[in-house]
Amino acid sequence: MKVAVLGIGLIGGSIGLAARLRAGAQVCGYDPDAAVSARALALGAIDTRADDVPAAVAGADVVFAAAPVGALPETVRDALASAGPGCVVSDVGSTKRPLSAAARDERFVGGHPLAGAETAGVEHARADLFEGAVWYLTPTPGTAGVLYERLHRLLASFGAQPSAIDADLHDRLMACFSHLPHVLANLLVEQGGARLAGALASGEQLPAAGPSFRDATRVAGANTAIWADIYLANRDALIGEIDEAVGRLRDVRELLAAGDAAAIARWNDGARGARETLRGAGLSGEAGGEATQELRVSVPNRPGVLAEIALTLGREGVNIVDMALSPSADNSQGVIALWLRGAEHAQRAERLIAELGFPVAAP
Repeated sequence: MKVAVLGIGLIGGSIGLAARLRAGAQVCGYDPDAAVSARALALGAIDTRADDVPAAVAGADVVFAAAPVGALPETVRDALASAGPGCVVSDVGSTKRPLSAAARDERFVGGHPLAGAETAGVEHARADLFEGAVWYLTPTPGTAGVLYERLHRLLASFGAQPSAIDADLHDRLMACFSHLPHVLANLLVEQGGARLAGALASGEQLPAAGPSFRDATRVAGANTAIWADIYLANRDALIGEIDEAVGRLRDVRELLAAGDAAAIARWNDGARGARETLRGAGLSGEAGGEATQELRVSVPNRPGVLAEIALTLGREGVNIVDMALSPSADNSQGVIALWLRGAEHAQRAERLIAELGFPVAAP
């Protein structure tokens, strides 16, 4: 298998290492900064380097666009223009709607690995960066099933947990669970800095900040070259989350102004309950150790079947560990083998697939 990586920073370099060391792939890399691609080659993140996108993509089976979010639409467009009909093109951006035009191409599957580090650059790339990490994929009804399967299996070989999700839903979730926390952290350190400046100007000394402030502001001032693009690329969804947060802050302000101790206690208890609900939904990571269960689904050979099944299971939080497609001799239908994490996921998947109208059974 040949893999092309376009943009060889921390994520792109880690993809290259994982593809080489875990999937046995040949990796060709391109980066607009020739010094970066030379460093990636020296570090073993890629096997060969290319001078442009067409040269990197030539003959590739899988292409990953790992450029900054603002450059992704152009990078993906160039990759699709150069890729062959049997090549799957994906990206690693944290927003998907800017790539809606590319999503109309059956070869494109949007992606977003929930992995990273405090450091940046290919020199910090690791082959195990994606081990146990959720890797969102955003197939559409037009996605070629065999290409989606190839990408899914490659990511699973990295140790990642591919999970299908609708692109719009993905961006709304990221606005709430990733982008809004960065906005709030920035605001908290701005407010804290203003308080410190005022205290120093008046000759006072503020007490040391407690762990609550430290924990809530850990992501403040994150890499501007990355995050300015993210804020703008997902601004519609992020504005909606900011508006809701402002409304909730206003509600808490009214409780405080009224001195309503009982209501404040209920509000705080409700937050504790909401946190437990979120943890129960798997936002802290899915517990491993359960044996995989296999299901086999009989499907007609028509566009969108695999995406329909994957998105249906993804919406219900059912994780597909691996999959394989087996077409019939006349190519009119086929069987999808799915491996699920644990008996409970397998039972839910069997019910959901049956509700879609496809015959499903455990072998």
